[in-house]
Amino acid sequence: MTVPPAADARPAAAAEPSPFVPAPGAAPLPRMIAAQATLEARTLLRNGEQLLLVLIIPVLLLIAFSRESFVNIGADTRQPRVDFLVPGIIALAIMSTAFTSQAIATGFERRYGVLKRLGATPLSRVGLIAAKTVTVIAVELLQAVIIIGVGLALGWRPHSTVAGAAWAVLLAVVGTAAFSGLALLMAGTLRAEATLAAANLVYLILLGVGGVLFSLNKFPAGARGPLKLLPSGALSDGLHSVLQNAGGPPAADLAVLAIWAVVGITLAARTFRWE
Repeated sequence: MTVPPAADARPAAAAEPSPFVPAPGAAPLPRMIAAQATLEARTLLRNGEQLLLVLIIPVLLLIAFSRESFVNIGADTRQPRVDFLVPGIIALAIMSTAFTSQAIATGFERRYGVLKRLGATPLSRVGLIAAKTVTVIAVELLQAVIIIGVGLALGWRPHSTVAGAAWAVLLAVVGTAAFSGLALLMAGTLRAEATLAAANLVYLILLGVGGVLFSLNKFPAGARGPLKLLPSGALSDGLHSVLQNAGGPPAADLAVLAIWAVVGITLAARTFRWE
């Protein structure tokens, strides 16, 4: 027999709603890019080999070549050697970070399965490329501060206007995009060992013929035009023009870098393999 409830019995109080509301779906793309870029920057700055490549080597080259004249770098003898070297070392730093370091790091991330795991997340190829590019730009800002500081200590006096400095920043941004696209194109299609060898080989070649340490005027007149079509040649030529010679807008160099950037990033986004 069922006992009826007491007359004064009241129903139990309703449970309070939880403050934790599920939010299914991926985070907005800018937030994913920011999170991945932060992780990339921490990883790079903790790697001694990467720091050697992107910071120590450029600074040592700047100090050594600005103080010693045993090597003819082809610079204008009417100016101190350091006036030529600082813009070239800035170009070298961009190439070291955006191309060589990024290609090698990404190639081994792909080999060790890091990119495969990222491929299972909502982060797209374009998002990964954007995150790596943001990381590279942040590291380059640190490089620029150090290189400019060392250059000023060595007697560098930039022959540039405010507009020239703005053009230099634009050259650095477009050059970074160009080298990043080429790095990810290489790392996303070749094996890690092949990427390591190819990235270092290209680095050494561009170090010699890219107008970074040696002026393009050292080369035969017929070779200067093709060398300026290389991303390193266009970047160094543009930086020398606006920082060393107070030249006008480096339209031709910007156009060359923009073409490399569009081609490199487009091919990388289409062909990049996660594993």
